[in-house]
Amino acid sequence: MNMNNIQKYRFVCTLTFGDIYGQIIVWLITITVSLAAAMAMMGARKPIYALATVGLIVLLSLPFLLFAFVTTLLNHIELTATEPGTKSEPIPGNVSQQQPAPVS
Repeated sequence: MNMNNIQKYRFVCTLTFGDIYGQIIVWLITITVSLAAAMAMMGARKPIYALATVGLIVLLSLPFLLFAFVTTLLNHIELTATEPGTKSEPIPGNVSQQQPAPVS
C-alpha cells in the first residue's frame, strides 16, 4: 500500500458522550442492583456468597459492556473517499482541531 493513497480518504469519528450515555446508565444500574443483592445476603450465614455474587455479576457484565462500547465506537467511524485535490475542512467542534489556550 502506498502512503499517498491514505490522503484520498477522510477518517472521522463522530462518537459523542450522548451515544454511550445509555450504556453507562444501564451498567451503573446493574452494579447497583448487584450491590443491593449483596447487602441483602450479608446477613446470611456465609457472607462470602454476597461477595461472590457481586464479583460474578461484574465479571459477567463486563464483556457485554465492552462489546457495546466497541460496537458503538465502530458504528461511529466514517471513512469517506475524497476527490484528489480537494482541501479537507476541519470538523466543527473537533477537539483535535482546536488550538491550545495560551499560557500566561
